[in-house]
Amino acid sequence: MRLKLLIVNCLLLILLASCNKKAYLFTSFHEPADAGLRMLYSYDGRIWNDVDTVLLKPEVGKQKVMRDPSMVQGPDGTFHLVWTSSWRGDMGFGYASSKDLIHWSGQRFISVMDKELTTVNVWAPELFYDDVQQQYIIIWASCIPGRFERGIEEDSNNHRMYYTETKDFKTFSETKLFYDPGFSVIDAVIVKRANCDYVLVLKDNTRPERNVKVAFSETPVGPWRNVSKAFTDNFTEGPSVVKLKNEWLIYYDSYRKKIYEVSATKDFVHFENVTAKVSVPAGHKHGTIVPVEKKFIKQLKRNFAKP
Repeated sequence: MRLKLLIVNCLLLILLASCNKKAYLFTSFHEPADAGLRMLYSYDGRIWNDVDTVLLKPEVGKQKVMRDPSMVQGPDGTFHLVWTSSWRGDMGFGYASSKDLIHWSGQRFISVMDKELTTVNVWAPELFYDDVQQQYIIIWASCIPGRFERGIEEDSNNHRMYYTETKDFKTFSETKLFYDPGFSVIDAVIVKRANCDYVLVLKDNTRPERNVKVAFSETPVGPWRNVSKAFTDNFTEGPSVVKLKNEWLIYYDSYRKKIYEVSATKDFVHFENVTAKVSVPAGHKHGTIVPVEKKFIKQLKRNFAKP
């Protein structure tokens, strides 16, 4: 009888695993970032494989690059993508959308800093879907020389975070300051833990810091408080966060080591480096992890598999 129960339980576990539709995509680019959008895929959020093709070539912006691609899937199933379109000189960022990740809309340049004529750059736009207000929040880092006090950074490298909101990617709210922690900040990511409980994972871009920290708020647009000490080494950036069961994994680019590292946390207070337990292909750069149904990975592999 016990043997029969054991066999039944094993079969149920196999059935449940096979019915699990969740997988993960990790948007990516390769240096020098002029080729376009790449993606990694994973079935467990830890072991990643490269789709190994360019899915979308950049066409907008002064330099026409595609850095820091951030993607989110909306409640209607549409994937929305934003990216850094130039190192300097752009007052906005690139945007495109897709239903299947194979066919993409025409690219648009979304201008967000045109009222601040001395803006140096618009870096690493990051998408977040606010399920409470049922709208998208886009945050990014910009430097406006002379606007904020700085440390030992050049005035042209003294960034703060800004944001806009949209429901349809056609009309956008007025650009507002998102976060001024009193230091240069870039590469921020909004994480929802629960209702009225949000975490901001960010890069402190000051010298000698250049590492990743967290801050906390009751809303996805702040005010953000209690910024933590760094939980990464210096020379780290581009965090992306995914929840796996009862813990969060924070992936980040350790650019001096030329690898991706990962820290695990259950409370965003205590962190453990688990880089040895994950696998990220070489060449992968700053992107966003998106939970998806497995069918999207099947479609990508079917359409872009190497002969």
